[in-house]
Amino acid sequence: MVSVPLRRDPEATRRTIGIVLYVLGMLVGGFLLVAMLFFPALLSRDADVELTALLLGAVFALPMLVIYLWIPWIVDRYDPEPTWALAMTLAWGGIAACGFSALVNTTVHVFGAAVGGPAFGDAISACISAPLIEELTKGMAVFFMYYFMRRQFDGVVDGVIYATFAALGFAAVENILYYGNAAKAEMLENKEGLFMGTFLVRGILAPWGHPLYTSMLGLGFGVARETNKTWLKWMAPIGGFMFAAFLHSVWNTAATLSGNLVALMLPLWFLFVLAFFALVIYMVVRKGRIIRDHLKDEVLMGNMTPWELELVTSPIGRLRATFSWGGGAGRRFIDAAARLALSKWHTGRATQGRKLTVSADMIFPLRQELAKLRAEVSRSMGRPVPQPQPWTPGQPTPWQQPAPQHGHWGRR
Repeated sequence: MVSVPLRRDPEATRRTIGIVLYVLGMLVGGFLLVAMLFFPALLSRDADVELTALLLGAVFALPMLVIYLWIPWIVDRYDPEPTWALAMTLAWGGIAACGFSALVNTTVHVFGAAVGGPAFGDAISACISAPLIEELTKGMAVFFMYYFMRRQFDGVVDGVIYATFAALGFAAVENILYYGNAAKAEMLENKEGLFMGTFLVRGILAPWGHPLYTSMLGLGFGVARETNKTWLKWMAPIGGFMFAAFLHSVWNTAATLSGNLVALMLPLWFLFVLAFFALVIYMVVRKGRIIRDHLKDEVLMGNMTPWELELVTSPIGRLRATFSWGGGAGRRFIDAAARLALSKWHTGRATQGRKLTVSADMIFPLRQELAKLRAEVSRSMGRPVPQPQPWTPGQPTPWQQPAPQHGHWGRR
């Protein structure tokens, strides 16, 4: 295959600007987080109690975070997001979003308390400020991936996954603080059972609050990524943000007015979460079908075998590749094939809308990468590179033919 020199990446400047803004946001947000939430604990009269309480909060919050992260990672099986991208959104939610939110929420609380007393300050901070500013700051991580890292953002599934990781990072740090405050109250004010009660509600009964809210904005950006309608590209994220803030406000208002009201809401909340997860699973299955549909012509052209198509579109394809088809090279082959399919999908939709897309420039390089990875897999298995023949009229369509059970491209 002849290598064709590629023109300069048209999105390189945009990515560079995005990375600079991301780093600046992390530095400023991290400073605010330490200055407003952790320095007061260090400088308080009961610093030993404060630090012990925060440590206890971290011990209970961080292991649960690891458990929660497995769920969206397992769900997104056909085209998993890069680890670095997920780590960036997780870190933004836990550091930058928490720092900026702490500044604004504290300012609103102080202003409200000065105007209408402490109770009024608590109410407007929890019911108005927190839903708006927290969904905005968490959502900035989704916007970053949507605008500056478009090659890693394909549609609604990606939007939900990025939103979930940003929200889980935010919730983990917030839980450290809530658990720490509850533990401190037990140690200093003898409020027995407060710590475990807080952990039960936030860590066990309703851990998916923040991910659920922010996922509404993720859905909005996902719709914007998939549509060719200019008005919808703007309205979908705005609508997603408004719905996210609304859900957040409903929960916080219930908690502010009455703890019993939260208990009454839990069954309805569970149903909403289950319905949302069902929607996400449907969208993941839809993404798998899109990948399959846009790789069928690669089989017709001889760039892939029918068995490879089945491997790429299998929910456990990466696991199978790890143990029986080249290991890391096999996984990279699956990733490249999925990216090729989604690039063709974006190109097709852009063509229908008579618009340009950078995805069109990725198709040929990805085909070259597939050929290189197939050769790498062959070398790792000590076998020659197969030469699949293009489909000709009169033959059964390749994806309808049975996958081989033996040989180089079958099971070992």
